Amino acid sequence: MNWQLMWDSLPRMLGGLSLTLQLVVGSLALGALLAFGVALLRLSGNRVVETLAASYVFAFRGTPLLVQIFLVYYGLGQFEFIRESILWPFLREPYWCAILALTLNTGAYTSEVLRGAILSVPQGQVEAARACGMSRALAFRRIVLPVAIRQMLPAYGNEVILMVKATSLASTITLMEVTGIARRMISQTFAVFELFIVAGAIYLALNFVATRLIKFAEWRLTPYLRARA
Repeated sequence: MNWQLMWDSLPRMLGGLSLTLQLVVGSLALGALLAFGVALLRLSGNRVVETLAASYVFAFRGTPLLVQIFLVYYGLGQFEFIRESILWPFLREPYWCAILALTLNTGAYTSEVLRGAILSVPQGQVEAARACGMSRALAFRRIVLPVAIRQMLPAYGNEVILMVKATSLASTITLMEVTGIARRMISQTFAVFELFIVAGAIYLALNFVATRLIKFAEWRLTPYLRARA
């Protein structure tokens, strides 16, 4: 074990931390918006719309994320109409391809988590809201959605952790985030074991912070459980 190399490599790897965080935050934010829309489509009652939404979820949950990244980065450029479209300045950049692939992937998983949380809201609460004169949209906004968000937090926390680790795959399309920098340093030093340990420790620290934030959100959104405790 070359401890000096591990210590010296830490500042260089931390230089890729900002890109890793950009990928995580960007994909999670866009994925949450996508998941909300897909979850509503799955619950719309329209069979055609439900089938299309379910097909998207099935496709992105059933295929490896690495394959999805390669299809977006290498595959979309094969179509001439995409190269001539206004989207090409974005799709030719590995950063936006990684954001797109990660967003589509986490959107599929999160939509199922949100859909299950919405379905788990007690029907009695919805009926009580309607009895108070709330419309369906108002009851959804004030009753169903807040309760669903509270209930989905533990499962969504797992998705956040998975997305933090999934950003390491962005190094396969030339992005120099933490894993990309580690792979470059390994090609120069051949110290595979030491450098990947440092990279793994950085991801471990990120996920520790993520789990603490999710637990804090659960604590804030469940005051009735705090009072009972």
